[in-house]
Formats: sequence, C-alpha cells, structure tokens
Amino acid sequence: MPDDVYGKRYGEVLLVRSTPSGPEATVYNTFPLNDCPAELWRALDPQAIAVEHGADAVLLNGPRYWLMSSIAKRGRETLERMSFGGIEMLRQATVRLASMNPAPYRPNRVDRKAVFTFDAGRQVYELVDPDGRRWVMQTWSQTVDPSLTAADLPHLGARLSLPAGWTYRARTPAEPLVVDTADEDAFVTQDDLANSYSLSTGG
Repeated sequence: MPDDVYGKRYGEVLLVRSTPSGPEATVYNTFPLNDCPAELWRALDPQAIAVEHGADAVLLNGPRYWLMSSIAKRGRETLERMSFGGIEMLRQATVRLASMNPAPYRPNRVDRKAVFTFDAGRQVYELVDPDGRRWVMQTWSQTVDPSLTAADLPHLGARLSLPAGWTYRARTPAEPLVVDTADEDAFVTQDDLANSYSLSTGG
C-alpha cells in the first residue's frame, strides 16, 4: 500500500441485498489495483451487474479521490478479488445502508476494518452536525458533479444544501487526525454532492 494515498482516484461497485435487518451492500473497490479507468467505468451497467451477481440493486460509486494520507487495513492479504466490466476490484467493506436509496446527511454503518490517518499540516474538510460531532471528508466525488475538483473543497459549504444545524468548514490540524475503525463499525455519511465523511473522534 502506498504511503501517501492522498488524491488517488478509485471507483466502487456496491452489490446491495435485502436482509432481515435492512439493506446491506458488499463494497468492491478498484484501489490499489487501478485508477478506475474512465472508459471502462462509463460502460458499467448496474442492472446487468445486479443480474449477474444475484443482487437486488447495484450502486456505482465514483470516480472518487482519497483525502487521507494513509490507510491501514486489517486482513488485506485475504481480500476477495472480482472483475466488473474488465475493472479489477477488491472486496473492501460491508455497509448497512439506512435505506435502498441512501439520502445525504444520514449515517450508514460500515464494517471496513481500517485506520485512516490525515497528516498534520494538510487541510481537512469537515461537517459539524447539530450535536457537535465532526465528520471528516474521506473522499471527494465526481459522481454528481463531474467538474468538481480538489480546489473547490475549501469553499464547498456555499454549494451544499446543509440541513438545519449543520455546518461545513475547512481547517488544518496541528496533529495527525486518525479515524480508527479497525475493531468497530465506522459511521459514514455523504453530502448532496456525494462526497463521503467519516465520524471523527480524533483531534
């Protein structure tokens, strides 16, 4: 795994199935096998993938770009490998979705067994919810706005339809910010541009 994953491009295929406890998605990710080749990615057919794999639905999540500096993942050597439309991917996580059509600003539980580290001195982007909890942006997305760039992120709050009591901010931590969900589920939400955020308990 590269030491610095910041800015690396990837894409995900989520195979969604109904379970007694609600919809659950198995997440396959192109990283670090490839950078989600644009031509192959555009050609993916969610309905065909769902039929092929016996899923109730398929969500295409990407292209996306990492914002953390490093990812440590337990059990990486045993990850299942799968090909979708010629794009090689690794099974990276299981997500318990809030609904079959996840809405912005609603948390989902993710079993990913990973530690994300955001280096000190590198700007991070956060949502702060009405309870004062901080959600740090882990990836930014071109799913909704293909023209979005990293340069847009510091002032993105002006473009978001934030719920009452939510705020968006950019800051530069003086110490590394660590999101450790190696031994517990992560809580992840998205904004209305499909950028993803992890609940943060770090500094």
